[in-house]
Amino acid sequence: MTTFERQRIANMIDQIFAATQIGFPLLTLLLLLPAIGALAIALLKDENRMRMTALITSSVVFLLSLLLPALFERGTANMQFVEELNWIRPLGAAYHVGVDGISIFLVTLTTFLMVLLVLFSWKGIENYLKQYLICLLVIETTVVGVFVAVDLLLFFLFWEIMLIPMYFLIKIWGGSNRDYASLKFVLYTLAGSVMMLVGFVILYLNYHDYALAQNLSQTYSFSILDLLKAPISETKQNIVFLLLFFGFAFKVPMFPFHTWLPDAHVEAPTAGSVLLAGVLLKMGTYGFVRFSLPLLPDASANFVPMMTILSVIGIVYGALLALAQDDIKKLIAYSSISHLGFVVLGIFALNRAGIQGGMIQMLNHGISTAGLFLVVGFLYERRHTRAITEYGGLGKRLPIFAAFYLMISLSSMAFPGTNGFVGELLILVGAAKLDWRLAVTAILGVLLGAAYLLWLYQRVMMGEITNPKNEKIPDLDRREIGICVALAVMIFWVGVFPMPFLKVMDGSIDFVTQRVGGTVVTEPAAAATPAGLFQFDSLEEEIPLPSFIPATPSFDETAPSRSEEIAAAHKEAPNVR
Repeated sequence: MTTFERQRIANMIDQIFAATQIGFPLLTLLLLLPAIGALAIALLKDENRMRMTALITSSVVFLLSLLLPALFERGTANMQFVEELNWIRPLGAAYHVGVDGISIFLVTLTTFLMVLLVLFSWKGIENYLKQYLICLLVIETTVVGVFVAVDLLLFFLFWEIMLIPMYFLIKIWGGSNRDYASLKFVLYTLAGSVMMLVGFVILYLNYHDYALAQNLSQTYSFSILDLLKAPISETKQNIVFLLLFFGFAFKVPMFPFHTWLPDAHVEAPTAGSVLLAGVLLKMGTYGFVRFSLPLLPDASANFVPMMTILSVIGIVYGALLALAQDDIKKLIAYSSISHLGFVVLGIFALNRAGIQGGMIQMLNHGISTAGLFLVVGFLYERRHTRAITEYGGLGKRLPIFAAFYLMISLSSMAFPGTNGFVGELLILVGAAKLDWRLAVTAILGVLLGAAYLLWLYQRVMMGEITNPKNEKIPDLDRREIGICVALAVMIFWVGVFPMPFLKVMDGSIDFVTQRVGGTVVTEPAAAATPAGLFQFDSLEEEIPLPSFIPATPSFDETAPSRSEEIAAAHKEAPNVR
């Protein structure tokens, strides 16, 4: 099968409706139940009932979300569990939701963390508990909405609404500098959102021109499935890519748009920090994979040097700043900048290993860094300080806490056998395929990550207790142990047996990889071997991507551009809506 034929297949994506796949609107339930739970809490007066309502709601939503991977059809890039209803017909906007291998685990990660946050907040929130729980559940609805939205206007709506409860979460329950941190968070995100919306409108109008030229009955659409059909010139792709870049880069955040993150993390309550690190930051990296790569393949290849250089700068810069911190929470905040630099590096390696690593690392970072912030929260509830110098020797006093803290730290530093190792190894392989210097620089970030995490653990947990205030700190209770056990299960499940997760992602990752002209997989790899585990031995062909080493220019003006190939591939593609 020729490269052109593979591209033609890659550009045709269909959808499987929830009515035939499961028989009821599962995604709508995942969106509505947290909102209904928030409304119920608003009507209650007893705080214990509020907590139980939030716990039952979040638990039911999590259990329902497990149906997604359980019933998901592997090996296909099709949107699944799809629901579609006309919303603003003249604009071509619709309530159009679905999941694929790119979004499915981000949905389950969101619902999983929400259960842990409700449990964590069982005793720690003393003021405005009702409003606090409402904010948590509304955030759950909006974040799940971002990950399941197929319509760009619906995606943008959820993206923006999320800011409101997150702003209040920092503003009301944050630290002493919460006013500044909450305002900075909103302004930075809004600045990127405005440019992202302009990019969406350009894609929307481009589809309109295509639909008129093809005499399609539906001339306006915000659906990504329709936008994929419309060829777009390379110049216009570059413009849209930059507009979307600012929207997503502010959210990740990438270097040099990261300055809002440490303030937001430090001032936010523990739940806010877990939500930021666990899922909200993933909205930016998800945007690159969902929109930038498949919709703008030429531009994605053109901007590989910029994206990868910014990524490796962020990896090393974030790690160095983490080493210099004396506040535990701020150290973890800067570590997120470094870790998410790995995710962006993998995505813009534009090959299967890199994109696969970037996707699984989104899940891994959400588990390990959320775990670190929960660990800090446990300490803060006992001592009400995050200063590293206030601790020392806690390992003897808190043996259960010390064991779980070490496990989560090893996960964050990508120790073999933990979830972080799988993602970072794939990312490094993908980066090495693009340019070995990127991989070498990223490895420096891995070493620095181990340094600041182990040094932090040594200063907090090792040695003798020198501060009398630490002599009577209680160890973890049953509720807190349950939270840590849930995190431990995910850390070692993904670390030891990652294939169930990778297999679910395969079809969508192949689609995106082929769309941008990366490495192409012809048949599944053998899962029994290390190479099969990570599928490095199943790569058939690698289409050249931009390199940092100048290549010999080609003067073959008869060769079609990638935009022309995509246009030709779509000329006879059916309307899947």
